[in-house]
Amino acid sequence: MKYISKISLSLLVATAAITLQNCGSSKAKEEEESKKPPVEVASIEGFILKKGQLSSDLQVPGELIAFQQVDLYAKVSSFVKKVYADVGTEVKQGQLLASMEAPELSAQYASSQARLKSQEAIYLSSKASYDRLLETSKTPGTVSQNDLDLALAKQNSDLAQLEAARSASTEVSDTRNYLEIRAPFNGIISARNVSAGAYVGPSGKGSEFPLFTLVEQRKLRLVVSVPEAYSSYLQGKSEVNFKVKSLQNQNFHAKVSRLAGALDTRLRSQRVEMDVPNNDRKLLPGMIAEVSIPLNSATSSFVVPRSSVLNSTQGTFLIKVADEKATWIPVKTGTTSDDKTEVFGDVKEGDVFIKTVTEEIRDNSTIKNLKTTGV
Repeated sequence: MKYISKISLSLLVATAAITLQNCGSSKAKEEEESKKPPVEVASIEGFILKKGQLSSDLQVPGELIAFQQVDLYAKVSSFVKKVYADVGTEVKQGQLLASMEAPELSAQYASSQARLKSQEAIYLSSKASYDRLLETSKTPGTVSQNDLDLALAKQNSDLAQLEAARSASTEVSDTRNYLEIRAPFNGIISARNVSAGAYVGPSGKGSEFPLFTLVEQRKLRLVVSVPEAYSSYLQGKSEVNFKVKSLQNQNFHAKVSRLAGALDTRLRSQRVEMDVPNNDRKLLPGMIAEVSIPLNSATSSFVVPRSSVLNSTQGTFLIKVADEKATWIPVKTGTTSDDKTEVFGDVKEGDVFIKTVTEEIRDNSTIKNLKTTGV
């Protein structure tokens, strides 16, 4: 028992010694830490909200199409007699492209001309008879009024028959004119589907394909579908830039000529057309263009750094600082350019916001060491 008591006493003494040593070590560390200079807390950068105008570009695809394009068909059933133009031929308005022949039309025209001459003779005869009767009737009692009326009716009837014959002859003559295919405007032949001897017509086997396709190449249309959110940035005479893949080193310019004035119900975009002069014919109809639309706001708005916009699961916010308190302000963003963006919400000029935000800066948290700069 005495041996056990001695061991317990020794353990108590050792424990007390270790405790005293640790207390002395802790006090020494505290004294050493107190002698070190205080660690500075990094300041948070903020900015004062101001209004400004943001300029940026919207990149959208566009299509170059011919200013005018038409497929030329045969109106009457006939055979191609001769072709005067081929693919790539540049033609002028009214130039003959192809001639055709239809023997039955020639026969119809000859018949209509003969009928017209016959009706002219009949009318001249009835007119002469009426004129003689009218002159004779000036002597009282020589010609009855009834005979004079019958002669006048016969003259009017023959005149009507003459006009009908003349119209029929004109119709056949106009139909014969369709045997010549002429260019309706200046352009270039982009397709030819017939050769001499081919049968063509308004229906049947000869009507599957057009005789020619004519396109106007020296003036093109640049067609762009502008999304609804950006439709207000383009007005009449607004200028855009565009490039095409085959001429990447060359920049082209065009001005807005026509706006649809309504949104496409499927795409929710507005069709915009620009006229593009193409006298050197570098551009071709059907090319896809990369169009750069300037987004220059007509009115000033609040512009902030993109780093100051907090996109969280709860929404989009700016973090406002007032009286050393952080407040999350819900906003909506507009146009973005480089490192800046437009914001809309319950904000006013002169408010102070944090320039670089994270979700670690909680709503209603305390903000110290805020250093404000310009946007």
